[in-house]
Amino acid sequence: MKLVVPFLEELQEIAAPIPDAAYIRLSALAKAFAAAKKLLRCCHDGSKIYLALESEAVVGRFRMVYDNLNQALDGMPYDELGVSDEVKEQVELMNVQLRRSKRRTDTQDMELAMDLMVILENREDRNADRAILERLAKKLELHTLADLRAETMAIKKLINERNGENSESSQKIIELLNKFKQIAGIEDSSALNDISLPKYLEKCPSLMIPNDFLCPISLEIMSDPVIVATGQTYERRSIQMWLDAGHRTCPKTRQTLSHLSLAPNYALKNLILQWCEKNKVELLKKDADPEHEPGEKKDDIPSLVRDLSSIHLDVQRRAVKKIRVLSKDNPENRVFIAQSGGIPALVGLLHYPDSKIKANTVTALLNLSIDEGNKQLITKEGAIPAIIEILKNGTVEAKENSAATLFSLSMLDENKVLIGNLNGIPPLVDLLRDGTIRGKKDAATALFNLVLNNKNKARAIEAGITLPLLNVLCDKNLGMIDEALSIFLLLASHPEGRCTLEKLPFIETLVGFVKDGTPKNKECALSVLLELCTHSNSFLLDALKFGIYEHVIEVSKSGTSRAQRKANSLLQLIRRCDHFS
Repeated sequence: MKLVVPFLEELQEIAAPIPDAAYIRLSALAKAFAAAKKLLRCCHDGSKIYLALESEAVVGRFRMVYDNLNQALDGMPYDELGVSDEVKEQVELMNVQLRRSKRRTDTQDMELAMDLMVILENREDRNADRAILERLAKKLELHTLADLRAETMAIKKLINERNGENSESSQKIIELLNKFKQIAGIEDSSALNDISLPKYLEKCPSLMIPNDFLCPISLEIMSDPVIVATGQTYERRSIQMWLDAGHRTCPKTRQTLSHLSLAPNYALKNLILQWCEKNKVELLKKDADPEHEPGEKKDDIPSLVRDLSSIHLDVQRRAVKKIRVLSKDNPENRVFIAQSGGIPALVGLLHYPDSKIKANTVTALLNLSIDEGNKQLITKEGAIPAIIEILKNGTVEAKENSAATLFSLSMLDENKVLIGNLNGIPPLVDLLRDGTIRGKKDAATALFNLVLNNKNKARAIEAGITLPLLNVLCDKNLGMIDEALSIFLLLASHPEGRCTLEKLPFIETLVGFVKDGTPKNKECALSVLLELCTHSNSFLLDALKFGIYEHVIEVSKSGTSRAQRKANSLLQLIRRCDHFS
């Protein structure tokens, strides 16, 4: 718009009537800018989850706006309008850029795509998936209360606009919002209800509730207000959920909490009760939270940590098994175990000759690693070399959980490098080749995370990842086609990866997925093909030999928006190849 403004300003100064040809194009330009404004408003104020899940459709809308702007300006009769050469050159230069944008291939955020795939796949539930959710929440900037409230409003508006259409997509968006709220500690049985009027106030909606009576997290009147270390007050159940989610900051001020104790705010509670009695408001009684009822045995943790260093084998076995159980579902226990010195003691047991102790120890560390602070402590204590050793020589269960632990620890970028340097990739490739179904899934997820690092791509290729990954790709019982293709896409961006793939019957397999795969399979397979064919005509010639042309034509007409763009880019390469040949 800024580039076009000088042109429009000169038009205002023209005394003669605007020619019909120019009028038609200016009308089209106005419509294109209106569409651009609507699109930018959608991206600025709309749902971030929608933008992530429907990114291909959104990119398609951008391309349509570029195309409309290009068509409106193409053939503008500048000479008849009498605009200056300088302004004409500026607008024409912009139009050249719009035309170039059609040929530009977008690079997908593979980490975001893989994380969304894992979370929405409803795999067998595992605690370590929480690390993926936290990474997604940070990437989408949906980890603060204010962000989540704004997202809730945007999703409500989106669903109202859809008016019952795209119900499957809407359900995925709501499910993901619910997951983000859970890890943020927001108590909410329905993802879209956190800003609606509480049921107990439906009969008196005109009441002006004092703001200090409302919990900053749940936005409901507090029945059991407690004070945290920063002096802010919250509903006990809501702030406890926030702390259990692993947060160590005050939700309102974002300050780090010096301690996690909660002090009852009796003065405020009495004021709330008096106000409720005066205004005839009956507070809902909260059900006891089963997670925090007696029976968790949190008090046993210091004793159990001491038992990890016992001279009696049976005492050690019992202690590590109990810590594994206590750290599985309770975030508060994970922090308390670390504070009690549990991580150094557990890391010491990784070197123990007893296989049962090793298996329980690595699983306990997997559970503890869900907490962000614990990831760093586990790394600092030198656990990674021992975990890699168990991955090489442990029991089946120990190998699987070692792979899952490396995946969790590799959420930290410095650990991606460390695991690669410590030769952790070859045993993951071995697990990918020889493991159980669960083991192969754990290995694939860990390897994807690790090969986001460029040096680790070369290490994975050297370790022979391509052949077992191809077997995973072709094994329909595993159901890991899209995940395997995502890893292949990363490997295809590396020269050594392309060299290795030339020696495998890989292109024929990709062509098969473009022909008969699911819409998502076709997208991923075309992405890998495009990456390979962009760098080497030999891949393109092989693809043509296996009949890719007719399948790409079909996808370009009926595929998803992203698959269509990849297909069109591949068609351009094919035509260019035909031209030169």
